[in-house]
Amino acid sequence: MQRWHAGEVVVLVRHAERCDRSSNPCLGPADGITRAGSEAATALGRGFEQMGMEQTDVLSSPITRTAQTSRYMFGHDAVAQEWLAKCGHGLRNEVLAHKQAHRNLLLVTHSGCIKDFEVETGFRYAQKSQYASSLFVSIDATGELQVLGIVNTDGWPTLLNSESKIK
Repeated sequence: MQRWHAGEVVVLVRHAERCDRSSNPCLGPADGITRAGSEAATALGRGFEQMGMEQTDVLSSPITRTAQTSRYMFGHDAVAQEWLAKCGHGLRNEVLAHKQAHRNLLLVTHSGCIKDFEVETGFRYAQKSQYASSLFVSIDATGELQVLGIVNTDGWPTLLNSESKIK
């Protein structure tokens, strides 16, 4: 949390539950998110708001499900970035190129992109990240990355409880 307040954190957020892989009611197009996904994204956004978003830049893949996730998280569209949809080799460098000093960077993207990032950083990754999960990474002044951990939707109360103890 201290790194978050210092603007030293990058968070890769996987989009919420997608329509084309669920029997839950859908919000719109088949490549979008479900109603349950919109509720999860809204709760996720509340968690980030509690942490403080004053010094955080939010970028999103332009794909419908990521755009909808970021919209439900924060009530408005994030800045769309094509590189957050393509990913692959070089994603780590893209992240570093978009991270500004003393500002957190929150990226709403896809499980495959998160896996690519984890592979490039040497983090022992899960086969597939959970919907609306958040991978927290710190970046020091020399550009060194340190994976801080993954927060799934059920882990936010613990994280926010630790935040209240820091203040």
